[in-house]
Amino acid sequence: MRRLLITAILLAAACAPDAQARKLGSLEFEPCSLSAPFSGGATAAQCTTLRVPENPAAPTGRKIGLKIAWVPAEREDAAEPDPVMMLAGGPGQSAWESYPQAAAAFAEIHKKRHIILVDQRGTGGSNALTCKEAFDETELPSPGAARGYTQRCLAALSTHADPRFYTTTEAIQDLDTVRLAIGAKQVNLVGISYGTRVAQQYAAKYPASTRTLVLDSVAPNSLVLGNEFARNLEDALDLQFALCAKTPACAQRLGDPRAKLRALMAKLEADPPLVSYRDGMTGESRQEKLTPALVAGLVRMYAYMPLASSLLPLQLNEAANGRYDGLMALSKMLGEQMSESIALGMQLSVICSEDGSELKANPADAGTLLGNDFAAYLTAQCAIWPKGRRPADFRAPLKTDVPALLLSGEFDPVTPPRYGDAVAKALPNGRHLVLRGQGHNVIGAGCMPRLMAQFIDTADAKKLDVECLAKLPYTPPFTGFYGWEP
Repeated sequence: MRRLLITAILLAAACAPDAQARKLGSLEFEPCSLSAPFSGGATAAQCTTLRVPENPAAPTGRKIGLKIAWVPAEREDAAEPDPVMMLAGGPGQSAWESYPQAAAAFAEIHKKRHIILVDQRGTGGSNALTCKEAFDETELPSPGAARGYTQRCLAALSTHADPRFYTTTEAIQDLDTVRLAIGAKQVNLVGISYGTRVAQQYAAKYPASTRTLVLDSVAPNSLVLGNEFARNLEDALDLQFALCAKTPACAQRLGDPRAKLRALMAKLEADPPLVSYRDGMTGESRQEKLTPALVAGLVRMYAYMPLASSLLPLQLNEAANGRYDGLMALSKMLGEQMSESIALGMQLSVICSEDGSELKANPADAGTLLGNDFAAYLTAQCAIWPKGRRPADFRAPLKTDVPALLLSGEFDPVTPPRYGDAVAKALPNGRHLVLRGQGHNVIGAGCMPRLMAQFIDTADAKKLDVECLAKLPYTPPFTGFYGWEP
């Protein structure tokens, strides 16, 4: 109740009567507020909707609305002419909902540049391709169940969308339509995770309209989404769990997290226990079997964030001693949060059109935590999902003189630093920074917000003084329920 009250107060303040409607380029905006699920924060903004053809090749056909938010520069009267566009990840996340949590990373940029947020078609307020049936992304269904879910989802969407036209290719055309509508000659793109694919494709097609690129957690154009999840997670867990061995209190009290995870997965495969736990969202007491898929999904998603993954050695030790309620509660809470944040239909439109034909099982992944489940269930879904077009040069590496700053987290379990290295090779005005001890999505870490603002100001990544990044601390593992050792 207290969280709801705080949110209501913030929303009321953001939409106060003195907020004025404004115009940017040819677009009329109205005062609005940006907020994210499970967050008490809100950001004051100006919002509008731009109608565009669903099928760009049929301009007189069905139109869809692109939801656009404009966060005006603090120094609006002296704002630079090139705004910043933040491109959300997923695929399937809303830029509107993602921004409030990332706003602190844009604080320096925001002082003299407008921030433009476009919900990519198929997400958020842009004719979202969401399925009403609940789907827990932390527990992958069997291929058969995935096909059934996909068929029901597709049937529900058929009344208002043609999924073939919700790919990256249409998205970059939308971005340029927005750029023209707001009257910007050039834009600065900040892509996060899947948003780095969007940014690279945009810069390749519209190089003259792209002033700078920030690619945070880089996905190369050559990457087939889904093929390397299992191996990348294993590598990240090796690095993250090694922190326990280097922390005397963790090693002494909790032992080897990797060994305990292997033992736990073997036990759950043989006989998943019925666990009594308290629901983290409602507080109600529940009972459910703890399955290998639930644990694998929790470990995978927690590995994205070192602060969250620091809980894993403690929880795995609890499970080794027959106490499973912590893992179960965390897994179910994460599943509910994930289902609220991703437009799964849009995600399928992107993956099935751009990656589906190249998805394949890797025998070497058979003994990993994720195995080949991702490839299997995505292949089953893509057998049903309508496919859009993928340009012939889609997989070509981005080769451009556009200034670029590439960022990777040392512990990233999905877009590891080697991806950033590969993309940077073709960017003569690019620079790749690996942030120590960090996971996925690193623009907000340490002094990175200041460095990002300096880069966008100067359009010169190579002259950045990045010594401050050496001060980034490693997140120590929890050694007790009170946290880590002082």
